[in-house]
Amino acid sequence: SLGCPVVPKYYYVPADFVELEKKNPGSQKRFPSNSGRDGKFFLWGQAVYIIAKLLADKLVSPKDIDPIGRYVPPQDQRNVSMRFSNQGPLENDLVVHVALIAESQRLQVFLNTYGIQTQTPQQVEPIQIWAQKELVKAYFHLGVNDKLGLSGRPDRPIGCLGTSKIYRILGKTVVCYSIIFDLSDFYMSQDVMMLIDDIKNALQFIKQYWKMHGRPLFVVLIREDNIRGSRFNPILDMLAAFRKGIVGGVKVHVDRVQTLISGAVVEQLDFLRITETEEAPVFKSLEELDLPKHSKVKRQSSTPNASELEQQPDVNINDWKNKSTYEILQKLNDCNCLASQALLSSILLKREGPNFITKEGTVAEHIERIYRRAGSKKLWSVVRFAASLLGKLVDSLAPSITNVLVQGKQVTLGAFGQEEEVISNPLSPGVIKKIIYEKCHLQDEREAVVQQELVIHVGWIISNSPELFSGMLKIRIGWIIHAMKYELKIRAGDMPAKDLYQMSPSEVKQLLLDILQPQQQGRSWLHRRQIDGSLNRTPAGFYDRVWQILERTPNGLIVAGKFLPQQPTLSDMTMYEMNFSLLVEDMLQNIDQPEYRQIIVELLMVISVILERNPELEFQDKVDLDKVVQEAFHDFQKDHSSPKGAEKQDDMTAFYNTHPTGKKGTCSYLSKAVITLLLEGEMKPSNDDPCTIS
Repeated sequence: SLGCPVVPKYYYVPADFVELEKKNPGSQKRFPSNSGRDGKFFLWGQAVYIIAKLLADKLVSPKDIDPIGRYVPPQDQRNVSMRFSNQGPLENDLVVHVALIAESQRLQVFLNTYGIQTQTPQQVEPIQIWAQKELVKAYFHLGVNDKLGLSGRPDRPIGCLGTSKIYRILGKTVVCYSIIFDLSDFYMSQDVMMLIDDIKNALQFIKQYWKMHGRPLFVVLIREDNIRGSRFNPILDMLAAFRKGIVGGVKVHVDRVQTLISGAVVEQLDFLRITETEEAPVFKSLEELDLPKHSKVKRQSSTPNASELEQQPDVNINDWKNKSTYEILQKLNDCNCLASQALLSSILLKREGPNFITKEGTVAEHIERIYRRAGSKKLWSVVRFAASLLGKLVDSLAPSITNVLVQGKQVTLGAFGQEEEVISNPLSPGVIKKIIYEKCHLQDEREAVVQQELVIHVGWIISNSPELFSGMLKIRIGWIIHAMKYELKIRAGDMPAKDLYQMSPSEVKQLLLDILQPQQQGRSWLHRRQIDGSLNRTPAGFYDRVWQILERTPNGLIVAGKFLPQQPTLSDMTMYEMNFSLLVEDMLQNIDQPEYRQIIVELLMVISVILERNPELEFQDKVDLDKVVQEAFHDFQKDHSSPKGAEKQDDMTAFYNTHPTGKKGTCSYLSKAVITLLLEGEMKPSNDDPCTIS
């Protein structure tokens, strides 16, 4: 009848009694905050109080609020007499059961010649093999209740833990293969090296997080397309590793599905009870390819890396975008080049829409065929172009962004030099897709799908090697792509740079890992600044130093037209909070040259050191960082006068390429410009200053 007690957010001593409290701590009465009286509750404290009451009254148990078992009660702890036996985690010695499934008998016979024993879908019967998306369809029915307005499980992929169980569904026994083997989604799975990497990552994830009593059953689906071309050898090496029992440091045991099923975890999907009046959902199991058993598998029908010439269209879009639809259709029918077909189809798609009929069905269907053919031939530029036209969305995009956010960083999506969208909260896949295709289609259609690749790679890398992103508060995907293009130019030297869009997804991932590594010593300072500036990398303690600068700059800082005022910044924030760091990043956001951004970062570090060593100095006026850099550059030009004349006086390349430290380093010129600006103002007298003249 009295209701539930309200937990205040804090207790306080009234202002009139603060001095008495300071003189005698604990002597004054504390008063609760206004929480609850104004209709607003301190939800965190209130929630903890309610949970504590439920636990105290034994209405819930610790296990109810600890589903992953972080807390182990004393009676359940290991009781072994050895010293330190109860300390530290037990080594995870999980063995993952693996079933190798070949999509055709022809492939099975071919692999058998290399000593790789597999099964086909027919040989597994009556057990059915499903793609994870079929399992998603089954889970649509979980929790559906029309009376309560509950719609069931959302349309989200099921991870590798979920696909490592056996399912009983409507009288069927079902095993599922992971989404990494599903060709109906994103093109990254068509890169064999990425597939191998994904398999190893999935096995490591299962080993780390599998907590159920049975063994996980990991189905490896081997497709004929996987063994085409010279990349058959890596696949063969991986399959040989499965046979040996260790893959990527994970113990595995390969056997027939019928044998492994006895030790697996079986889950009954009882919620799929279909009444006589209801129509049973239709599920599609993996079907064996109907190919002649003894026909030859054509391993060399595609190459791992198509030549640049194959990836270039033999038509010019500017010549064709104003031609009639009839002429474009004629050219499309006569053209054998997939790159040209994709380009012509894009014109039809934008002009006539996806349902416009061509010789090979609708425009959308034609582009889908181009997408598949280009993927088979490893024409990655064409694949990316077609994928973008079709609006493809990679699975696990939202979780990858969440992986970045939980590391205390933000993600921005959008092309380099264009407007970017900042993501600071987890978003649904649909919202992310809308952002990507709105922000990344302006210059190059392929950018939209490459950014998705990068998000997936960044999400994985930051989870496993967060130190590679130290000093990077905002992960600006468009700028990272720009850094990768810089890296390719640096590697090419005087030769034409490799096209990023023509590289395979695994090569793109390796390039990303390369640029995230600390910069190599033999590299020029221009290149270092270009890469670090593109990555938005800052030195340790950078944001704290900007705070200290702001304390001595009453009229604030400005750079590239972006103003950072001293007040109310200092009164509203603290030095170490994330909001201030983001405010500094926002100030630097308008800088459009990576190398110039890095010079500004160096300048702020120089200002901080000078102010730290000269406590009597402060800036009197607003500090325009652009003007300070220009002053430093003018001094640099005086010392490095160019005989070429005045036409390149604004070219700062030589300045960017100068070592930061030393007598003629950039820091010396920046320091001189800063000191000149400081000395224009007044000095604050200090009683402790030994140089004060009485």
